[in-house]
Amino acid sequence: MSIPKIAFVGLGVMGRPMAGRLVAAGHPLRAWDRAAEACAAARAAGIETVTSAAEAGREAAIAITMLPTGEDVAEALFGRDGLLESFAAGGLVIDMSTVLPLETDALAARLRAGGWRFLDAPVGRGSREAAEGRLLIMAGGSEEDLEEARPVLSRLGDTIVHCGPVGSGARAKIVNNYLSIVTNVVTAEALVLAERCGLDREAALAVMRGTPAGRGHLGTTYPAKVLAGDVTPGFAVDLAHKDLRLALELAARLRCPLATGAAAEAAYTLARARGRGREDWTAILEVLAEAPDVGRKRR
Repeated sequence: MSIPKIAFVGLGVMGRPMAGRLVAAGHPLRAWDRAAEACAAARAAGIETVTSAAEAGREAAIAITMLPTGEDVAEALFGRDGLLESFAAGGLVIDMSTVLPLETDALAARLRAGGWRFLDAPVGRGSREAAEGRLLIMAGGSEEDLEEARPVLSRLGDTIVHCGPVGSGARAKIVNNYLSIVTNVVTAEALVLAERCGLDREAALAVMRGTPAGRGHLGTTYPAKVLAGDVTPGFAVDLAHKDLRLALELAARLRCPLATGAAAEAAYTLARARGRGREDWTAILEVLAEAPDVGRKRR
C-alpha cells in the first residue's frame, strides 16, 4: 500500500511536532505556515517547507490544517494561493484546528460543493503528546473517510474517537474544553479556599484526590447514578445544596472569591424548586436538560 503524500498547513506549537511525526513515519510531506519563523523552525526540525499553501497541496492526497481560527482555515484553503488551488478534487481535507462548530459546518459545505472530502479532527492533550504521537483525536466524518485517514492519524494520536458525522469532532472538542476549562477554575477556587481557611495544602489534596472532587464525576458518580437511569439518593441534591452554602458562607467570611460556586448554587436551587431535592445530586443533569434551551439553534 502506497504512503499518501500530505500537505500540512500550520506549523505552530502543535502543528510543527505533528508534521514532524508524519515525516519521521516516512510520509512525503510539504508544509507551509504564513509565519516565516514557524517555517524556519520546521525546516530546522527536518520538515520540508514551501512558499504557499497552494504549493503544499500540489500532488498531495491528504491535506491537514492545524491553525488558530476558523477564519485562518478558510483563508488557507480558499484564499489567494490557497491549498485548494492545487489540491485535486476528491482529495481528503482534515482540519485538526479548534474552531467554532458552525465554522466547521460552513467549511464542510464549501468543500463538498467543490468536490473535496472532509474530516474535522481536533485534538486533545498538548504539545508534548503531539511530539510523542499520543494525542486524542476527535473525528467527525464518514466511516470510509476516517478509515482512509486512520493510518495517518494513528501516527499522531494513540486514541481516535469517531464522534459522528462531519462537525461532530468540533463539537466534541468544544464540549470537552468547556468541562476542562471551567473545572480548572473551580479547582483553583477550592485550593485558594483551603489556603485561606488555614488547611494544609497536601492534606487538602490527599482528601480531594480520593473523592469525586479529584477523581472526576464522569468516571465515578455519573456512570453509577444518572447515566444508569438511577437518581435514588446516594448524596441528595438537598445535602449538596446545604454543603455548597456552607462553603460559600465560609468563603464570604474569608473574602475568598468563589464565582463558579455561586453559579453552581443557582443550579441546585433550581433543582430543589422543581421538587428534586431528595434525588441524587447527579440529577442536576436531568434538571439542566429539561431547562428551556433559550436562544439555542438546533442542528
